[in-house]
Amino acid sequence: MSEHQSASDVFANPVPLGLLGMSIGSAALVPMCFGFGLTPQGLATAAILALLFGVGGQALAGLMSFANKNLLGGTLFTTFTFLWIFNWWTLNSLGKGLIPDHSIILSMEIILFVVLSILTYAFGLFSSTLFAFLFTIDLLFVVRIIKTITNNMALMPLVGLLTLVMIVIALWLSFGMLVNPFAGKSVFAIGGPLYGPYKKK
Repeated sequence: MSEHQSASDVFANPVPLGLLGMSIGSAALVPMCFGFGLTPQGLATAAILALLFGVGGQALAGLMSFANKNLLGGTLFTTFTFLWIFNWWTLNSLGKGLIPDHSIILSMEIILFVVLSILTYAFGLFSSTLFAFLFTIDLLFVVRIIKTITNNMALMPLVGLLTLVMIVIALWLSFGMLVNPFAGKSVFAIGGPLYGPYKKK
């Protein structure tokens, strides 16, 4: 995931598209974290937005990243694509009165947390802002795991707040990659590597 375009890239940088899709899809879920839109109409509305922006935006960004030989970006966005398909199915199911099995969701959330933790470290080699973005998602999954284990719905506002933080960082990153090259300066500053690769002495 880089804000720079390589001459060998097949497509223009797809990362902003993926981040914007994630932001809009996630924004559709935020009201539910605070107790709003928990009706069949609200769930159906969030489901279609999850499908269009979550699944659509992430799938395009992932496939285009792979075509550009961007392994990290392609892996991250494609993994999120499958998660957004699950989100879409969950919202549709809840709207029809079907509650997904908590034990299976917990197992998925734990393995996703492990995967995202490793990817968070990897992206810290490129940008401190990307690290902050993924670290926020890591925290989000920690809270979701605790909520699934305890069935404590009082944690939902915290899920909503972390989702809002993630949206803000995602928007900042996408605006930086879209605007900075044309402005010729860092209107939306994107930090450099948080740390470097390990070097043997």
